Amino acid sequence: MPSVTRDGVAIEYAVDGNPTGPTVLLLEGLGYGRWMWRWLAEALADDYEVLRPDNRGTGDSDVPAGPYTISEMAADAAAVLDDRGVDAVHVCGASMGGMIAQELALDDDRVASLTLLCTSPGGEDAAQTPPEVQEHIFSAPEDADPRERVRYLMEPAVSDGFYEREPELVDRIVDWRLAGDATPVGREAQAAAVAAFDASDRLGDLSVPTLVLHGTADRVLPVANAELLAELLPHAEVELFEGGPHLFFIEERERVNDRVRSFLGGVA
Repeated sequence: MPSVTRDGVAIEYAVDGNPTGPTVLLLEGLGYGRWMWRWLAEALADDYEVLRPDNRGTGDSDVPAGPYTISEMAADAAAVLDDRGVDAVHVCGASMGGMIAQELALDDDRVASLTLLCTSPGGEDAAQTPPEVQEHIFSAPEDADPRERVRYLMEPAVSDGFYEREPELVDRIVDWRLAGDATPVGREAQAAAVAAFDASDRLGDLSVPTLVLHGTADRVLPVANAELLAELLPHAEVELFEGGPHLFFIEERERVNDRVRSFLGGVA
């Protein structure tokens, strides 16, 4: 798998899809490995070259000491584009990945469009993660085994009943998370980056077409953040997924994939 080193930190990334098509860069959320984009990457593979880096602290990438910043991770993503010789890119990010995508678009004129899922612009007007949810996603019971710990930490990000509706998929997700997610050190360092992020006073400078997707029942980053992004981004189109949780792009993957493909088809 390709790797690029920036400031002594190696960033591994997967390359999928059509090497002659437009390039799409997929950026994952806090603690999550590139497995989370497997469905969208497959949906885009016929028409697009798809790049999926592991953020610093995650998966096959290096785990430098933290705290990290969103700017650092955006620079890592730019290094991936440099390594592939990409001249123009459509960037899609979820949660923390959406923050990285915003920062990359502000800093790099190769970004031709943005797709922002379940994310926030940061800043004092952003809707914060409720304290009880914050505690849940970072503090598993001490007696939980590794699989139980993953399931417990993920509970606020999925809808009630998801574990019962798709038990086989949940088991696979646990496998993927145990194999490819961030280390505890990396997760804590990424959390610091999310906490410090604020692009709210800069987003008015962006001129790229932007699609904002958000679940109305997101307990991790409340849906008010989508409405705030719509106010701040000059060319944003917002679509809400009624009852969708934070990981709505997994639970409603076919609908989300179709919507992203439709958007890219109009801008790529």
